[in-house]
Amino acid sequence: MKKICLGLSVLLSTYAFSANLHYSLIKKESGKEGSTLLIVGGIHGDEPGGYFAPMILSRYYKIESGNVWVVPNLNFDSIVKNSRGINGDMNRKFAKIETKDKDFDTVSEIKKLILTPKVDLTLNLHDGQGFYRDRQIDKNFNPKAWGQATIIDQQQIPNAKYGNLADIATKVNQETNVGLIEDVHEFNVKNTNTKAQDKAMQQSLTYFSITNNKPAFAIETSKNITNLSQKVFYQLKTIEKFMNVMNIKFSRTFELTEESIKKLLNDDGMLEIPPTKITLDLSTLKPYIKFFPMSKDKLVYNSNNSLVAVIKEKDEYRIMNGHILVSTLKPEFIEFEHSLNDVSLIIDGKKTMVKIGSLINAKNSLQVDPINGYRVNIIGFSKNGVTNEVGIKVEPKDFIKTYAIDKDETTYMVQFYKDKKFCGMINIKFEDEKKSKK
Repeated sequence: MKKICLGLSVLLSTYAFSANLHYSLIKKESGKEGSTLLIVGGIHGDEPGGYFAPMILSRYYKIESGNVWVVPNLNFDSIVKNSRGINGDMNRKFAKIETKDKDFDTVSEIKKLILTPKVDLTLNLHDGQGFYRDRQIDKNFNPKAWGQATIIDQQQIPNAKYGNLADIATKVNQETNVGLIEDVHEFNVKNTNTKAQDKAMQQSLTYFSITNNKPAFAIETSKNITNLSQKVFYQLKTIEKFMNVMNIKFSRTFELTEESIKKLLNDDGMLEIPPTKITLDLSTLKPYIKFFPMSKDKLVYNSNNSLVAVIKEKDEYRIMNGHILVSTLKPEFIEFEHSLNDVSLIIDGKKTMVKIGSLINAKNSLQVDPINGYRVNIIGFSKNGVTNEVGIKVEPKDFIKTYAIDKDETTYMVQFYKDKKFCGMINIKFEDEKKSKK
């Protein structure tokens, strides 16, 4: 299910579990006049530089003039399986596609989006083999390589806004090539002369676009660059140069360096399961969590990371961030009851009302105030003869750490029940003593 996000900031992406994951369209609009850039990532599911870069852009950039529309995960089913295309090469289906093709709906929808009158220019993001050079040097540096290149299908599109493709690509590359991590990472312009020379590219997204008088480029970082953070750095750097060409003003919450990108890539984001009132910090989750309360109904979830997907495999649920497995949940299916919305807690001696589904922080202690008609189970804490763990001051030392849901073993589930029905939970994260002493 697709979530279209409007406005200046990125909203939660919403998905319902099904056999097919739908892409997200995130519209980052300034509210001011200006050009519109469409960025498409993930048309090939085994090219992570091409989908992690637009995910970061959608989360951490603010557009201050003009508009940027972002599709970070076009071929989402292939992304989570780290496959170029589980239904064949999606980038070879833009000239002709059968209605029975499983990619038909996605390709048809992205075509319509590209042809939207408001869209002025489209970037299609990839990772390509080797390092493109206009003359043969060796097996990695040669005219047949695709990596570290801005791809155009022809020199220009007459009478089109931003139709001087070769000039724009050259300007963008000259600016991108300032401050490279390594000199061999330089970008060059690769003109495929698609109409005359490349039948395969005649079926591509960019050629579909230009044959409809809409400028389009492909950005290819190199698969030979093994550090994902470096590829994402180059993708974002190049995108920013295109935004400059289009007079799209922007700001970001970080300095554009490889080190900053590395930190952002380590933040998997949050996962919220609204019907069951559960929120998880994905960056801290243990690789495997048993007895996770879930409903047998269709799983609906939100994430502020558009690459997050929850995939059911046999009797488990795999939480993915793109092609990367974050955690696996072993579900405990239970009947849910939705009457409880917030609870009174005493956190470090201070009473506060907390919404069910929250992730909260504590330093020294937690106590749940009694709730008439409801029972509390603090997972990892046990007191003989107590079945309802309310009114008990619980400290970090009282927990069995193996029941923690995070890698640092500081976060525990506080679950609420009405009779035998599950009402949701709060995750309590205690301050890590080891880190606080540093």
